[in-house]
Amino acid sequence: MSDDATVARAPSGTHDVLAPESARWEHLVVRFAHQVEHAGYGLAHTPIFEDARVFRRGMGDASDVVGKEMYEFEDRGGRVLALRPEGTAPVVRAFVQHRPPTPWKAWYVTPAFRYERPQAGRYRQHHQLGVEVLGSADPDLDVEVIGLAAGLFASVGLGDVTLHLHSMGDDACRPTYVEDLRRYLAGRRSSLCPEHAERFEANPLRTLDCKKDACRTATADAPHLLDALCVPCAAHFDRVRAGLAALGVDAVLDHRLVRGFDYYTRTTFEFVSGALDGAQNGIGGGGRYDGLVEMLGGPPTPGIGFGVGIERLLLACDAEGVFPLVPHRLDVYVVDVTGGEAARDLTEELRRAGLAADRAFDGRSMRSQLKSADRSGAAVAVIVGADELEHGQVTLRPLRSGGDQRPLRSGGDQRTVARGDAAAAVGALLADGPDQPPASDRPKDEA
Repeated sequence: MSDDATVARAPSGTHDVLAPESARWEHLVVRFAHQVEHAGYGLAHTPIFEDARVFRRGMGDASDVVGKEMYEFEDRGGRVLALRPEGTAPVVRAFVQHRPPTPWKAWYVTPAFRYERPQAGRYRQHHQLGVEVLGSADPDLDVEVIGLAAGLFASVGLGDVTLHLHSMGDDACRPTYVEDLRRYLAGRRSSLCPEHAERFEANPLRTLDCKKDACRTATADAPHLLDALCVPCAAHFDRVRAGLAALGVDAVLDHRLVRGFDYYTRTTFEFVSGALDGAQNGIGGGGRYDGLVEMLGGPPTPGIGFGVGIERLLLACDAEGVFPLVPHRLDVYVVDVTGGEAARDLTEELRRAGLAADRAFDGRSMRSQLKSADRSGAAVAVIVGADELEHGQVTLRPLRSGGDQRPLRSGGDQRTVARGDAAAAVGALLADGPDQPPASDRPKDEA
């Protein structure tokens, strides 16, 4: 492949999202924003890159993301920066810096970057929707956050989704469990996969999350963290489970769900799609991180949140045949064969009247412009020819047969109206259906 051909391609592990597919992304983000903003969450935008220590402190140097996948670089001023690999730590950093009133509820939509092997629904630049709440340790907040994620999946029509739930305990009970697990794994070192046989002592919990058959077999009888929870952590988890049950959100206990970052405490959760391949079936998850604010230099502040991968979520939708692509449709397309000035002005007038309008350019023929109008999906064509221009009129031609949006090859029942009435006439035509005349033109007993 030539250098020019290489330059003109998206980098490996990335992808372009163009119309009409991008319309589905837009609809998903709007739906998510509507849902979470009705629950009191406000949009938070943070820089696409941060001081690398934001992620090293929160996620842990031993994590795969920090150690193997994070895009880290030195800028021209000698600062060590990193492209955002996930959405939580930047929002928490913003909280530490700006100290908004608590509980602070934030939502985000953002690209995230990880240098990993590209796979279905996972790219080196992927995109996340998420929420974070800082300033409350109330287990009912855990229930709210998990319920919002469950509500998003239900709202797009996903039915084959399972919530996996666990608790990571806290600094009072987890260290004892980690030592018990370390001793258990030491006796089975030779049975672990090569990676964890070498690394389990540094972080035994990550062995539980390993997907390789060797580790899963070796840890089948490992002690359970839920059995080692202290009284406060056990009470917190019981309250979360009871709250989810009250909301009608089913959950299965997953003793392997330890998540991958150091900042998690107590509640952890993941939503799994049964319609996707088992190795890559997670479509969103999160948990509580009551120590992360302190890790980033702030005061003790509890927090909880989740992230949902847009690409993976839409992949699950495709697998279940839900949340289909609904391309944006124009209301009206202006056809002008008198030089273009009429189209220029009329298109703007129609848009100011609240109509979705487009037009042709470059002085194309009537036939060519009508073909473009048909391809655009517009419901109505507004035509300006020499006669219309001379008499201050326009011709309205319906292009679609009502709600099913089928093309009307015959052009339907076209009519001529005064130039100044074009927007109102198009609006009336759309309100009555493209295959019906405006109400003002119908007999009184039909109006």
